[in-house]
Amino acid sequence: MITGLGSQAALVALPYQVFVITGSAFLTGLLGLAELGPLIVASLFGGALADRFERRRLLLLCQYALVATAAALAVAAATGPPPVWILFVLAGALAGASAIERVVASAIVPRTVAPEMLPAAISLTYGLFQLTMVVGPGLGGILISLFGITTPYAVDAVSCLGMAGAAAMMSRQPPAVRAAREPVLRSIRSGIAYLRKLPAVTAGFVMDLSAMTFGMPRALFPVLALTVYHAGAAGTGLLYAAVAAGSTVAALTTGWMSHARRLGRIVLVAVGAWGILVAAAGFVESIWPAAVLFALAGAADSVSAVCRATMMQTLTPDEMRGRVSSVFSLVVAGGPRLGDVESGTVAALTTPAFSVVSGGLVCLASVGVVALAFPQLAAYDSAAVGREGVVRQSLEDEALESSELI
Repeated sequence: MITGLGSQAALVALPYQVFVITGSAFLTGLLGLAELGPLIVASLFGGALADRFERRRLLLLCQYALVATAAALAVAAATGPPPVWILFVLAGALAGASAIERVVASAIVPRTVAPEMLPAAISLTYGLFQLTMVVGPGLGGILISLFGITTPYAVDAVSCLGMAGAAAMMSRQPPAVRAAREPVLRSIRSGIAYLRKLPAVTAGFVMDLSAMTFGMPRALFPVLALTVYHAGAAGTGLLYAAVAAGSTVAALTTGWMSHARRLGRIVLVAVGAWGILVAAAGFVESIWPAAVLFALAGAADSVSAVCRATMMQTLTPDEMRGRVSSVFSLVVAGGPRLGDVESGTVAALTTPAFSVVSGGLVCLASVGVVALAFPQLAAYDSAAVGREGVVRQSLEDEALESSELI
């Protein structure tokens, strides 16, 4: 929670700082492209490392990297308006370290709870993360307004020590025992190839990537707040926080998902709702109606995310969990970055409002395409899969206990 507050404050500061320095919606959106390369590489290698090395130690190393990067952003901001390329480089480093952290943390979760409690555990984890996204962006906007752009980065650097402390108190988290270890690059390829055996999971990845690429206009939040709603830095924070507020409420009230069987169908409906609500937000001209629509969209996205994560963790064996989680993390974190580029480019060529509306409609159309291309998503039945998962989890636990004894 402590780490998340600082991280979200910094995520508001970066695009705000770029737009203030350049005045360009295109360059603000291009920030996502600068983060995308490191995110892809770090996610894929992070998955292979999480299946190979002790996961708690990897989590600690990620936190130290995040502290160093956030501190560098604070120094760059404190010494005057920095060259934009420095912000792009540091944003890429921040994205890479965060990507490995997400992969490792995701791989740890299923080994700490019983299979029947997994949906509830994922909902709680996702809900608490989204809660930081409610308070964090608002905090970032307030800190910028009161103290300047340096403060959110400094707060992020200090707050990352919270997760380092939590990781230090964890028990060891060794990966599953395997007969032989593949070379790292071959291990990455094996993880990607394994997705062919998980068509429902792959469908969820494709749908989320489409929704975030075309229907996530977060790069335009500073542009909308400053040029359309005239709400300043506080308005920028409000728009970020609105999406997260809806996500938090939805995630923390998803107890019903523990009894839901057709999670794939829920994903289809939720992503369709996301597209409709985002498109509707493009038609309003004041910040509060827009914030309400983005909050409802965030709620729909939260339901979709919990369902997709549950399907992935249930269907994936522990020895592949790091690498499959790396693809999941890559989609979840990479989609919005692609969305930054898409929304910023379309806004530069047309208007910010048109970019938001068109992106939501394309997202809605993608729901039908994915449903037809991957019928396994709508056919997913958690009751049938759960019986297989209990047996597999029991075997994995026995293997882990044997490893610890050795």
